Amino acid sequence: MRYIITGKNIEVTDALKTAVQEKLGKLERYFNQDTEVQVTLSVEKERQKIEVTIPVKGSIIRSEQESSDMYVSIDLVEEIIERQLKRYKAKLMDKYQSGGDFSELFLKEEDPEDNAIKILKTKRFAVKPMDPEEACLQMELLGHNFYVFFNSITEEVNVVYKRKGNTYGLIEPTFE
Repeated sequence: MRYIITGKNIEVTDALKTAVQEKLGKLERYFNQDTEVQVTLSVEKERQKIEVTIPVKGSIIRSEQESSDMYVSIDLVEEIIERQLKRYKAKLMDKYQSGGDFSELFLKEEDPEDNAIKILKTKRFAVKPMDPEEACLQMELLGHNFYVFFNSITEEVNVVYKRKGNTYGLIEPTFE
C-alpha cells in the first residue's frame, strides 16, 4: 500500500508516520500493493483527529476518529476500517469485477461471519396436473401468494402468483 500522510495544524513527525504505517499496515493483506491510502492527521481544540480514505473500484472505504491522543485515534480508525472491509467483502458479488483493488488472499479467505445460504426446511408435496385457472383457485383456497403446479396443457412445472389489483401472473420456465 502507498501512504499519503498529511497534517493540518500538526507537524507529521517520523514517529507519527511510523505509527500510522504500522497500524494500517495490518490491513495490507486486504489490498493490492498499489492501493493508495490517504491519511490526514489534524488537531482541533485539543482533539486529535485522523481521517483515512481508501478508494477502491466502485467505492470508498473511509473512517475518521478523534480522541485526546493521536495514537489512540490511530488505533480506533484501524479497527473501524477492518470492520468496514469485512462488511464490504460480504457484499462483493463478483470478485474479479468488483474486487480489483483487493488481493487474492483476502478474497479467498474464509470469513466466520459468512452469510452463506442455509436451507433449513424442505417441503415435498404431490403435484397433480391442472390448468392455470385451477391453479389460481387452489392458490386462493390456500391463501398463498404463489402456487407451483404441473400444467396439464404444456406438461411442464409452472408457477402462478398474485399481482396488484387482483390479477394473476404465470411463470412458464424455458430450458435453453
